[in-house]
Amino acid sequence: MGIQILLHLTVMLVLAPLLFGIIGKTKALFAGRWGAPLFQPYYDIIKFFKKGNVYSTTTTWIFQVAPLVYLATILVSSLLIPFGGLKAPVYFWGDFILFIYISGLSRYFIIIGALDTGSSFEGMGASREATFSCLAEIVLALDFIILAILSKQLILSEMVGGTILSSWPLFGPVLLLVGLSYFLVLLVESARIPIDDPTTHLELTMIHEVMFLDHSGWDLACVSYASMMKFFVLGSLFVNILIPFHNLSAILQTVVFGVGMIGLAIIVGIVESCIARLRLNRIPELIIGAFVLALVGLLIILIKGV
Repeated sequence: MGIQILLHLTVMLVLAPLLFGIIGKTKALFAGRWGAPLFQPYYDIIKFFKKGNVYSTTTTWIFQVAPLVYLATILVSSLLIPFGGLKAPVYFWGDFILFIYISGLSRYFIIIGALDTGSSFEGMGASREATFSCLAEIVLALDFIILAILSKQLILSEMVGGTILSSWPLFGPVLLLVGLSYFLVLLVESARIPIDDPTTHLELTMIHEVMFLDHSGWDLACVSYASMMKFFVLGSLFVNILIPFHNLSAILQTVVFGVGMIGLAIIVGIVESCIARLRLNRIPELIIGAFVLALVGLLIILIKGV
């Protein structure tokens, strides 16, 4: 079990920044530029780890511990998700509820860490993060309920694993609706365009990144690295839902999973290159649209019967 957990975490720690590099390269290609190196996210993390931490006299221990809790919660949540041929090291009945609560816990500490700075600017970003994430959690829970009904399982790795394969012939449209709904949730939780622009420095439009402005050194490395790993974890769920590869051998599962993750990064890069960032008052409408997609899928299941 210990070796399996270590291997699971190593895969995520090594590959998570690569997805951000692929997204950056895709956006650069659409803009007609060469762009930053593919491994630039690795260089940035190393650079942050080499710098020292600077703390304001206004902050307390909450601000200092928030990045560590954020990183730790992402690491724990990753243990509930299969990565291709690597099965989830930790699983139990109802663990999808734990996944939702861990996600909420990580967000809670980042929000109170931002509020602890005493900055109205970071408080503004924390308020936006809490509002949009609260709406997204409802959609995520509904998506999990649909997957639980189709798979007849309450174990997250089984809900998106082999048992869901038999549902594709009859409930393929439902899974597509769930996949699209979950993709919108992924964009919200990962703070990507059209929800948020992780590269912007325009104060009035920042959401997620504004809560990290006062972090430096190791703390900034932790929150940056954790954000990359969060995208990897959420993306893993998306690939497991939409690509029925779980009846293949372990090696082929890993290959298909890797290709799916690369494809997801390219898709996100294309979306960010073709769609402008939404106005803040439009973001709830997008999340409500994701909820409607999941709700339609649930109604189809109830009409057809499982």
